Amino acid sequence: MASSTAALGFRAHSGWAALVAIAGPLDSPSVIDRRIIQLCNPETRGSKQPYHAAEPLAFQDAERLITRCIKETRQLAHQALSSAIHDLQQTGHRIIACGILLSSGRTLPTLDRILASHALIHAAEGEMFREALVNAARQCTLPVKGVKERELYSEAATILHRSAEQLRSYVSEQGRSLGPPWREDQKCATLAAWLALSA
Repeated sequence: MASSTAALGFRAHSGWAALVAIAGPLDSPSVIDRRIIQLCNPETRGSKQPYHAAEPLAFQDAERLITRCIKETRQLAHQALSSAIHDLQQTGHRIIACGILLSSGRTLPTLDRILASHALIHAAEGEMFREALVNAARQCTLPVKGVKERELYSEAATILHRSAEQLRSYVSEQGRSLGPPWREDQKCATLAAWLALSA
């Protein structure tokens, strides 16, 4: 079976992420897979928002909970990514890269300072799930193209030589042919995958 080149794109949330895979010619790739992947263990209390769950705990207990959730999230991300790669390989696709949407935030401080700030708690949770996806891609030896979410369309317009309006139209059209769900998560993940494919 001849292989076609493909890339994956991710947009992460607390406890889950949207995954979209694209393949085909670089000027007009098509979506070949989309799925929701779970990034938290429902058997671990607080795993969906671990920094929120850790906030009222004694520091050592908070540290243990965060450490456990990070480990479990990394394992789940790696399992989900490996499964997606395997499924796509079975249909003749060769995955060459991942695109992951990043925050625009600054570097996070130490855990005690994070737990003292509600804004930093939100930021740390977002970073934890994104970092798990980056870690999983590297475990699968895939190059990672990170792009700040607020710069997604401007960077894509520069690299893909299309206007932001043309890009929005293109990713929306992909959804019309696939049917729901096709929300902003899938659209952004598609564009992240396209940037990874182009890189």
